[in-house]
Amino acid sequence: MALVYFVALNALAHLALVGGRMTTSLFALRLGASDFTVGTVMSLFAALPMLLSILAGRLIDRAGPRRPILAGLISLACGTLLPFLFPTLGVLYLSSTLLGTSFMFVHIGMNSVIGAHGGTERRALNFSWLALGFSISGSLGPILAGVAIDRLGHSRAFGVLALFPLAALALLLWRREPLPRPHRHPVEPGSGVLDLFRIPALRHTFLVSGLLATGWDLYSFLMPLYGARLGFAAATIGSIMATFAIATFVVRLAMPALVRRLRSWQVIFSALGVAGSSYALMPLVGSAPGLMAVSFALGLGLGCAQPVIMSLLYDSSPPGRQGEAVGVRTTMLNASQTFIPLATGSLSAAAGVSPAFWLLAMCLLGGAFLAARKTTQ
Repeated sequence: MALVYFVALNALAHLALVGGRMTTSLFALRLGASDFTVGTVMSLFAALPMLLSILAGRLIDRAGPRRPILAGLISLACGTLLPFLFPTLGVLYLSSTLLGTSFMFVHIGMNSVIGAHGGTERRALNFSWLALGFSISGSLGPILAGVAIDRLGHSRAFGVLALFPLAALALLLWRREPLPRPHRHPVEPGSGVLDLFRIPALRHTFLVSGLLATGWDLYSFLMPLYGARLGFAAATIGSIMATFAIATFVVRLAMPALVRRLRSWQVIFSALGVAGSSYALMPLVGSAPGLMAVSFALGLGLGCAQPVIMSLLYDSSPPGRQGEAVGVRTTMLNASQTFIPLATGSLSAAAGVSPAFWLLAMCLLGGAFLAARKTTQ
């Protein structure tokens, strides 16, 4: 029951983030923003997390996860309420920054909790359950946001999304006992981030994690743009994106069996290959059912990798620095989320969405080629 509680807490916060991302991009388009402006607004989801994730991880290592998660949930509720109260393009710049930064604290804190809950032998399974929670919230978020936009309007959709971090906040306050945390270990003076990159297992995990997360996060940016250009309604775009999330849920149900039969790097190689191939096909499909099928394949590829990566990351981290290692990974992911939407927005404004899909496909397939070498070691 404790694991279900932790997963539910994280899923409620993630639902607000996923729904907020889709609603932000569509609201910005509705307010007359260009593709480049939408890319700028979306990049702000990751700008401050890019700068603060390592500090947040160190704070959680020292002080424990409860207070950072509490602060993150309060800020997440405020971030979703701002566009509801002040429905302007300028406010979207502020709300996207607040949403991304708030969820960063929740994300790093909950990864610390999940990694510390139970023994080492259950860690991969615990992260698989957390990933299942992400899949549920990732599938519900776009559907709820799309339906709320079509029936209530963009600004009121943000008001609906604010209910979920408030529910998570109530759950956290209801629990009186401390949240699990890793055993504290003294960190050697002068230890820095570069020490983590000197550990080969961590360095390789950071690299493939960045590639896969870029493929995951750019989907939430590119698909609304592509769907809007094809003339789809918000609910249709939400249904397409929900198909992606449902696929991640399906594949994560099979993760215990996959982990028993395949080594970790074989799973990562397969994930990169399937994801790259799906992105290469996506610009060739112009119907909603076709995009649902390709999105489902993409979700199968990207969905199977996250539990394996998080387990590798936690196991490879030096004692007492698990939160910092998650912070480094989060910084790398948010750096790509900050700059790549800007570049992708410029590229799509100049040449359309298709070149952006194909460029991402090339990066993922290149990563698959590198991961193939690890499968033989």
